[in-house]
Amino acid sequence: MINIKEFAYTPGEHEAEKAANSYIMSVVALVGGLPLPIINLIATLAFYAGNRKGTYYVRWHCTQALLSQFSLLLMNSCGFWWTIAILFGPETITNKYIAYIFTIIIYNLIEFVATIYTAMKTGKGKHVEWWLYGNLTNLICKP
Repeated sequence: MINIKEFAYTPGEHEAEKAANSYIMSVVALVGGLPLPIINLIATLAFYAGNRKGTYYVRWHCTQALLSQFSLLLMNSCGFWWTIAILFGPETITNKYIAYIFTIIIYNLIEFVATIYTAMKTGKGKHVEWWLYGNLTNLICKP
């Protein structure tokens, strides 16, 4: 799921710290906006916007963090609105709902652990590519 690869150059300490902060931003936003899934994406998007003209290493990791938050937003939003429909509408709890909530809890836990791990490695100047997001980031972010 996570690959540590060599980057085109060795990033400086300042670059590594900014790249690690792109992942930490999503974790901090998670604590602040847990019930609303859009908060994480907005915080990561703001950090990305502030660093989009930075070095390639920083831009690359900001892009990967943004892509992971976007997919997390989609999954969490479905679960959030489904829960709202159950609480305030005619919907009832079904096996499909329980399975979906269980799936997004597992996905969120994996993403949380992967984000912390990636922030630690990236902060040390290691280039960490996530499965799927790394490939998409390579297509989007050019040197």
